[in-house]
Amino acid sequence: MLTNHARSVKRILSTRKAVGVACRRTFATGKAKKGSKPSDAPKASTLSKDVKASTVVGANILKDGTDPKILPAADYPDWLCQLLDKRPALSELRRKNIETLLYGDLKRYVKLDKRATIKDNNSLKAKN
Repeated sequence: MLTNHARSVKRILSTRKAVGVACRRTFATGKAKKGSKPSDAPKASTLSKDVKASTVVGANILKDGTDPKILPAADYPDWLCQLLDKRPALSELRRKNIETLLYGDLKRYVKLDKRATIKDNNSLKAKN
């Protein structure tokens, strides 16, 4: 049955009309003006600096909504600014004394150390 299907496909593709359809470009292209070259440079923003400084541009998810305004830093919770802090890597945590680590850093150390151990064991068991 597979050979019959292959023969029918071969017959269809051998006709001139089918070959023309199979080789035709199927994606749309924009018409370029004569003498113009496409630019890869990023486009300048149409928003003013005042709007960018006072609103969170692109945060609106509602169809009829507006972008939220940026509030003063005192209106946000303290933990929000801590999200931007860099957390130490496993190599830094290994250099420090474990007894002096804070609870959050100790949790991170245990998590990253387990992950590294699992990764090493998997690489040893991997078939090459």
